Amino acid sequence: MRRRNQRLMIIGVAGAVLALAAALTFAGLRDSVVYFVAPSELATKAQPGQRVRLGGLVVEGTVRREGTITTFAVTDGAVEVLVRTHDELPDLFREGQGVVCEGQYVPGQAFEADRVLAKHDENYMPREVAEALKQRGEWKGGATP
Repeated sequence: MRRRNQRLMIIGVAGAVLALAAALTFAGLRDSVVYFVAPSELATKAQPGQRVRLGGLVVEGTVRREGTITTFAVTDGAVEVLVRTHDELPDLFREGQGVVCEGQYVPGQAFEADRVLAKHDENYMPREVAEALKQRGEWKGGATP
């Protein structure tokens, strides 16, 4: 085998190994990516059983605690989504405040959140939620983060 052919074979094998490594990396990352959606986008953008982050405002008067299960509604001003969690809520969780819930979406059922994140001060709101509220003319806060 000539030297030139050996180099071409080494380059081809190295390229194939790199392509395989990139494909495996992207396949592994695809399962860990969590998309952010507003309540009005949940049914159209999230697939059943897919992990998503649902963001919006906690609807006044909807927080119910029954043992270790807490349910509440989240809205972006257009649509309300019922959220159910077994997780303990953060200290900053309040009705009428911004919240981001991470969990799974199942059509026709409450959004099952396994992680609930509350705002850290009165100016914080996820950018996507703030933009959705501004488009509907319901934004009452200051500048978005």
